[in-house]
Amino acid sequence: MLGSPQDIALLAGLALLLFGPKKLPEIGRALGHGLGNFKKALTEAQSEFKEGAANAEKPPVIEEEKKTG
Repeated sequence: MLGSPQDIALLAGLALLLFGPKKLPEIGRALGHGLGNFKKALTEAQSEFKEGAANAEKPPVIEEEKKTG
């Protein structure tokens, strides 16, 4: 499981070796933009779903005709 400081340091060191110090900020920015766009799309999808559910056609209620007489 990822989460201990040693694991994070190991991954950061590996990323530094693989991509170099100049490329890491670009990768971080791209990842941040991607996550931001994903979150925005998810929020829009949720609001559209809720709006669609609220506006969904409900089955008509059949009322019995009142008999006079």
